[in-house]
Amino acid sequence: MKLVTKLEEIIMLAIWRLQENAYGITIFEEVKRATGKKWLTGSVYASLSRLLRRKQILSSEGEPTPERGGRRKIYYSLTRKGQKTLQDIRRINDVAWADLPAFDVDDE
Repeated sequence: MKLVTKLEEIIMLAIWRLQENAYGITIFEEVKRATGKKWLTGSVYASLSRLLRRKQILSSEGEPTPERGGRRKIYYSLTRKGQKTLQDIRRINDVAWADLPAFDVDDE
């Protein structure tokens, strides 16, 4: 099994959560919401490119819209391979965290 980076994992989860509404800006906003951090758009798009190359996700073009100056949105979806990767990550995390006590750390 090929592991992915944490950002790639969060992007894949965003695509899964957004379903048919998963395109550049919505993915970017979901990653920001999930992590509470500001990300560079370039790092998100670079991760999307890597996931496409590895066939973890697919892309498809939407219809051109006047609001976008006639440009098309690029929509993303998980492949079966991507779904399997997320399933494996979840299993690994569940096993790794099993039976560990909670941290006693206050938010700073």
